[in-house]
Amino acid sequence: MITLAFDTCLDKMYVALKKDEKFLAAEVVENQDGKYHSAFLISTIKEVLLKNDLKPENIDLIGVNIGPGSFTGIRACTTVARVMAQQLNCKTVGVSSLEILSKLAGDNPLVALDARKNSAYLYYDNEIKGAVNIDKVKEIISNGDYEIITDDKMKEIFGGKSYQSLNANLGEILTNIAVLKSQNTDYDLDWRKLKPLYIQPPPMG
Repeated sequence: MITLAFDTCLDKMYVALKKDEKFLAAEVVENQDGKYHSAFLISTIKEVLLKNDLKPENIDLIGVNIGPGSFTGIRACTTVARVMAQQLNCKTVGVSSLEILSKLAGDNPLVALDARKNSAYLYYDNEIKGAVNIDKVKEIISNGDYEIITDDKMKEIFGGKSYQSLNANLGEILTNIAVLKSQNTDYDLDWRKLKPLYIQPPPMG
């Protein structure tokens, strides 16, 4: 099975390609020349496929980060995944960035990302809790034994480790989660079910 996964929701863009148990590519792209990294998504996908002598129609599964994160990035991810899956008649899996980042911790992760408005996008006990007030997050952390994963801004408040300084290839993590979810017979792999995860509404204008 050939799986293509991509993520433009976080601070870098990740594009990964896996055939059965072997990774063929795991590209990382940063913002360039004032352009947000998602502007390079299509060209990076084409390049990855070309380098591995594959065509889009060879793809069996598309895994994508659906958010939370950059609203521009969320839209780019889900739109490209839906269009490709519709044209190629392949399966899709959406994965939350919070679940992806939880894999950077051990058995009891807590992920808290900046959600602005004095709140954090919160994930623990294998569940997305939404955008939670910072004081409430502090209380939850103080009452539990969690391994905390944050971003650079929230690390100053909650401690733990910032994913931005760990340099993990999140594309590989996303790919592995997508493959596992695709093997769950209860999971709907229809591209029509792939929706952005907007925990808070996108900004107006």
